[in-house]
Amino acid sequence: MRTWMLKGLLLTVASLTMSVITSGDAVSAARRQSAVVWLKEPTLIVSTIIQGPVMFIHDDDRMARGEPCTTVHLWEPGKGRGEEVASFHCIPTARKAAAKFTFRTEPNVELGFGCILTEYQFAGDSEGHGVPSPPRLVKWGGAEMNSPNPPTLLP
Repeated sequence: MRTWMLKGLLLTVASLTMSVITSGDAVSAARRQSAVVWLKEPTLIVSTIIQGPVMFIHDDDRMARGEPCTTVHLWEPGKGRGEEVASFHCIPTARKAAAKFTFRTEPNVELGFGCILTEYQFAGDSEGHGVPSPPRLVKWGGAEMNSPNPPTLLP
């Protein structure tokens, strides 16, 4: 009888240990998410225009340290992750869980072609990741030229 109780106790402890180990792995995996997508049209991501296959990576640990939490890399089919082309602090936004990787854009009216990435969201995640607005082109003329700090004109 004691042998059965001891075996049962050991089995319970082993099961609990495996649950804790599995949960720990799930937490680590959730801290870093990535997805490879194809950008069909020229897409402005912060200050870089990209088209074609790219890999989005979001790292919660980097965000907690105050570092840019999102990086975007070129994706080379057959080779994998390539050069980093963008890096930024995302703007977390509550969303309904997405069935697949999703990104939101707006037309790039300043350049007259392509689009501007405004947000992305990983499959199964209920948090969207807003992209900081890119620097806007400044048009000078009229009243702006009378501002205290007009732009310097180069020859």
